[in-house]
Formats: sequence, C-alpha cells, structure tokens
Amino acid sequence: MSSLLSSEFPEPDASPIDLLIVAGEHSGDQHAARLLLGLKELRPDLTVAAVGGSQLKREGAQLLFDLTQYSVVGFVEVVSKFGLYKKIFDATINWIEKHRPRHICLVDYPGFNLRLARKLKKRRLSRKGGGEIQVFYYIGPQIWAWKAKRRFQMARCLDGLGVIFPFEVDCYKDTNLRVRFVGHPFVTMSELPLKFEFDGPILLLPGSRKIAVSRIFPILLEAFLRLRSQHPDLHALVIYPDDEIRKVIEEILVDLNIEDLRIRLARAGVQSPGRAALASSGTMSLACGLAGIPGCIVYRTHPVTFLLGRMLTKLPYLGIANLLLNSEIYPEYIQARATAKNLERGLHQALFSDVSQKNTRESSRKIWEHLDTSENSSSSVWLHELMEGEGARALNDS
Repeated sequence: MSSLLSSEFPEPDASPIDLLIVAGEHSGDQHAARLLLGLKELRPDLTVAAVGGSQLKREGAQLLFDLTQYSVVGFVEVVSKFGLYKKIFDATINWIEKHRPRHICLVDYPGFNLRLARKLKKRRLSRKGGGEIQVFYYIGPQIWAWKAKRRFQMARCLDGLGVIFPFEVDCYKDTNLRVRFVGHPFVTMSELPLKFEFDGPILLLPGSRKIAVSRIFPILLEAFLRLRSQHPDLHALVIYPDDEIRKVIEEILVDLNIEDLRIRLARAGVQSPGRAALASSGTMSLACGLAGIPGCIVYRTHPVTFLLGRMLTKLPYLGIANLLLNSEIYPEYIQARATAKNLERGLHQALFSDVSQKNTRESSRKIWEHLDTSENSSSSVWLHELMEGEGARALNDS
C-alpha cells in the first residue's frame, strides 16, 4: 500500500503466510524485528508479512504498509486522524480475511491492535471466534496503569500474551489467558541502545512521534543551549528513529536559526554514549535507566489529552524507571513544568551532583534486577512454541 489513496494492501509474496505481524510505532517495530530475527533462527522457512515499519522489512518480512509513519498518541491527536486510521484498519482486516495468515502477532499499539483482535473474533476469523487464525499479543497494554478491565476482553480474543514486565503476569491471574513474562527487549539485547560515558555528549531524546517531537524538541534544545552558555565544553547528540523524525528535527533547527557543530544528529540502531539525558517519557527513558545515565524526563501533550489522562490514570510517575522503583530517580517535568529554565536546572543537577549520579548508578542495578528473567525464555521462543502448538496444548491443559 504505497499510497494512502490505495484501498488495498499488496498481494502476499508467498502463500500461505505463516505469520502476520502488526506493529504501529517505531519502538514496536524495533522490538518486533528482534522477535522476528530470533524466530527465523528457529524457523528459517517462515513466511512473514507485516503492517509495521522498516525494521521488520529489514529482517525479511514483506511490508504491506508502513504504519510507523502515522503513529500518534493522545485522544485529541487520534480523533483528528480518525478517517486515516479507519482506512488503514479496514485494509488490514480485508487483507487478513482474503489471505488468511496462519498466525497473527500483535505488537504493542493497543488502540489499534486490541480493536483488531476484537474484529477478528467478530468476523469469525480467529480461533476465539470459531475460525482458524491464532492471534497472539506481544508487549501487552499497560492495564496496570489504566482500563484494567481490558484484560477480560483480551482473554476472550487472544490465544496468548507475552509481557515485558514481571509484575504484569499477576494482572491477568483472574482470567484464563495464557500469559508469560518473556523478558524486556532491552535486557535480552546484545547491547543497550545507550551507554554511560563520563565525557560523552548530552543526549537529547525527543521521541519517535512527529507531533510529540515538534512539542518537546525545542524545549530540550533551549535547555541545553542555556546550560552550555555557562559550560561551553558541553556538546549534544540528538537521537532519532528514522528519516521522517530527522526531517522534523532539522526543520526545528532551521526555524530556530541554529547551525551548531556541537549539536549532532544520530540515527538509533548503534549504541550511543552519553553523560546525561533529557528524554521524552517513552522507551528511551528506560534505556537511560538501564545504562545508568542521569537526566530528566519531559512530557508535553495536548491539554485536553493531558486532562483526560489524569482523570483515567492514578499513576504517581510517567517514566517506567521511576514506576519500577516507585521513586522519582528521574525528575519529571510535565506540561507547564516542562520549561527550558526548569530543564536547565535538572540537567545541571544530573551533570554535576555526585549524589544524583550515585543514585542513578544504584537504580540502574535495581532496574536490571526487576527486568531480568531467570527462565530460559525469550519473545522468539515464546512465539515459536505457541505457533508450533505447545502453547495451544498448554492452554487446553490449564
């Protein structure tokens, strides 16, 4: 589906399709690609199609549509693009109904993927609906944060769930859904996306969604420039997931008339060093925690989206590292508090406070302990077992 004007996805390159993967965000695309890499080591002959992104394509999946280019977060943002998402959703369902992949793995992106699982059941395409397609879910929605009752609907629609935080397994103990902790993707990687380096750059991590980056990056940039005016030796590294986000970042730099050789851009995918970080509240903030890089978490969204979120959730923190340790290891600057002046202070503390750096190192060790799995398991092994029938037999025996 090379154009949004097209109403159908392309025909499959091979038939039958063993597995369809649906991943709607850059982080989901990256995690799904690692899952597929391991899965192909176990099943080299696997035929795979994907509604995802470039990382899945790189690992050998036939990319039907690049959904990562249209990822947004927030009620207002989603509503504004409802027509587009409905078109993509309908095209996905129609392709599944026409080509009948043997298995489907939904990765994260619950607003789209849980609705897809329900529709597959309603259309009698999935096993839970009386059809033949097994539907699995990797990186489940954060039901521990909000809308916990979704777990019952998930149990009615899914054949298996792989979760990335150990405490999530107990969240489903009152359902018959087969749930396994498969380890966090960062913990199972050969190397983390980030590493601490004493003389490294300041990492500016604005996220992977265009709208969020356009809101957050100018603030991160101004905070860094303010601090560098006092410490001229500082330099920054801006990490972006793909060319679309790089374009957004470069446009902001042009608009602000910034041409600075001490601010470099680097594409995610190669381990990047850093001595401190200003990060959005997404995946990379957890990477900072695991790498022991001190810093701050920044979050800004549409005011209506923020108010709705506050009404629906009761979480004390936004950052996963803070939630895991139930402590604000990474100071959080949210909405009105997310100003360049406040972030400059927070960044100064991260860089020059011995106490802050010691706490971050100790917290890194604790986060690793929380996320590591002692089981001989991984997302690839988990999905392989389910696809080969071991998971299905276990479901029947439980």
